Amino acid sequence: MRSPSLNMLAVRLCSLLFATMVCYSPVFSGSSAHATELRKSPIVKAVQSAKDSIVNIHGHKTVSTVSAVGGDTPRQVNGMGTGVIIDRRGFIVTNHHVVDGVRRIQVTFNSGETLIARLIAHDLTTDLAVIKVDASDELPCINIGKSTDLMPGETVIAVGNAYGYENSVTRGIISALHRSVQVTENQKYDDLIQTDASINPGNSGGPLLNIDGQMIGINVAVRVGAQGIGFAIPVDNVMEISSRMMSTERMSDQSHGIRGKTLWEDDTPIFKVTGVEKDSPADAAGLRIGDTLTKIGEQPIQRQLDIELALLNRTLNEEVTLEVNRAGETGKQLAIVTKSVSGATNVSDLAWRTMGVRVKAMPEPDFSQLASRYRGGLQVTAVRAGSPAEVEGIQTGDILVGMHDWETISYENLDYILKNKSVTTRGAIRFYILRERDTLYGDISLAATQQVTQR
Repeated sequence: MRSPSLNMLAVRLCSLLFATMVCYSPVFSGSSAHATELRKSPIVKAVQSAKDSIVNIHGHKTVSTVSAVGGDTPRQVNGMGTGVIIDRRGFIVTNHHVVDGVRRIQVTFNSGETLIARLIAHDLTTDLAVIKVDASDELPCINIGKSTDLMPGETVIAVGNAYGYENSVTRGIISALHRSVQVTENQKYDDLIQTDASINPGNSGGPLLNIDGQMIGINVAVRVGAQGIGFAIPVDNVMEISSRMMSTERMSDQSHGIRGKTLWEDDTPIFKVTGVEKDSPADAAGLRIGDTLTKIGEQPIQRQLDIELALLNRTLNEEVTLEVNRAGETGKQLAIVTKSVSGATNVSDLAWRTMGVRVKAMPEPDFSQLASRYRGGLQVTAVRAGSPAEVEGIQTGDILVGMHDWETISYENLDYILKNKSVTTRGAIRFYILRERDTLYGDISLAATQQVTQR
């Protein structure tokens, strides 16, 4: 017979073994799986749904500082920021100050792949910019929400390249709406979202997400000296400015004549036509005020920006299908034919065939803001893949100010040069472009291999 002490020990050992069996028994494996699912909170799901459409931006820029002995001393600094993909072809929206002055804009995706981007358009007033990468596959786009129904106190998430730590996630709430913030003497932001989600240097240009993973703003500013205060541009403003920056008239010298606004039905955005310009391609196609425009070509339409992206860089006189819902008619199809705003079809086609660029005339007031020594120029709106222009490094947004011994202020100038056999029969033609604040040059020919060089 066992002693009482041994019996007590046996009881304790049995209890311990039973507890161990309970903790590790396969019968309870379902509880473990359930706990894993519980970890996927709404915040986790929101980040997972958006992460592939958020990019990190790196680059180097030259800034001037006043030295102790007087005068400006240029120095190289590392730039960093964030961006969001708004079009599957590689268009990305970010803050202009993130890419301003950066010669080699490096964009790193969530997968780790890095591509070089080029600046497409920018708006100084709102500090927004659009850049583009040339990816081999279609890219995932951010899920765009709305900023008209935001509520102070609702949960928000900021994702970005904070202090160079890529894909950093912070969360907070909306603290207030419609804030005005004076960042510098020359830069003021109006109508911002205020949040206590941590927004640090490097977050600029990244998305502010709601709990559904929709972008409701672009992170833009941190109040110097304050803690727990960040700001973002409301997404509705971002989309409106982006549509102006990316308009076919501005980018491709083409018009369509469609104006409208985004309405929300059961949390789904739809695009209502509110205006059709007289004698425009849309007018000729039979589009009417009140139509719901659902698709252009293969591009679903929910916003004005979608229209610009759908028609951007289409061939002149190309016929494109519009799909509309009208008074009970669902999926009604119309045909719109693109046309040039300036009517400079011949020289534009010639430049496309010979050089591989499309250009548009630059209004004198716009050109004068560049404060250059040139009298004018033609802005590059598209570059054909594999063309002499691409070989020489010419980019969308560059301003062609001269070729050979002549200025290129107008279409007539360019037409004269491209049809002048004494020039075109040379081995190469010297060209000059403005890019941001720099004058660049190169020698373009069908066998061109030399890259654009800074002057």
